Amino acid sequence: MSDIWTMIWKESKDLIFQGGRAQLIRPLIVVGIMGVALPYRTGLRWLELSLPVMLVVVLVPFQYIVSIIGDAIAGERERHTLETLLATRIPDRAILLGKVIVAVGYAWGMALAGLLLASVVVNLSYGNGSLAFYHPLELFLEALALSFLVSLLTASAGVLVSLRVATVRQAQQFLIIGTIVLILGGVLAVSLLPTDLYSSLSYSQILLVVIAVLAILDAVLLGLSLVSFQRSRLILS
Repeated sequence: MSDIWTMIWKESKDLIFQGGRAQLIRPLIVVGIMGVALPYRTGLRWLELSLPVMLVVVLVPFQYIVSIIGDAIAGERERHTLETLLATRIPDRAILLGKVIVAVGYAWGMALAGLLLASVVVNLSYGNGSLAFYHPLELFLEALALSFLVSLLTASAGVLVSLRVATVRQAQQFLIIGTIVLILGGVLAVSLLPTDLYSSLSYSQILLVVIAVLAILDAVLLGLSLVSFQRSRLILS
């Protein structure tokens, strides 16, 4: 466990200081848009977590991780620091998990901060004397679960891509193309399903189904990442 914490500290420091001032400002801008600008325009409807709002909650961690996860391995390779990292006694699994945890933690943290800040902004701007929060509460919990699972899915896929490309730009391009293919495939798959299969489900129940599917995909991709990350193979490459 101490090895994982060592990697978390190393990755957090790299993420903050290597990106310069822009890396410090960008999360604030994202949280400001999600937690102030959009909720202020939407009003109390934001707290209902309708599908458009839920998509915002999901896209925030996704976009952030796509912008940083390519650096996981390809960035180390470009900076010629990969050999130094692999020469340490930190186990392969700790290296990989440390990188994934930091990426997911930052992205999911922004989504959580945005949701909580949005509730404050909505209450201050449109409150009628009583405290309003996301309702029903299960939708708020499902929003947190979705943002976490999407973050983990993107981070795991990003690591797999970053292992196999030479540059960070290539990793980002592959992730964007893969996302487009995945979205189009998902839309096509849903359109082919019998309407009776999901017409009887409520909005919350559909989200639970999506959460279950994402959890399975997360387990598969994270497992593939752990298997694929082998320092002997990386040293030879």
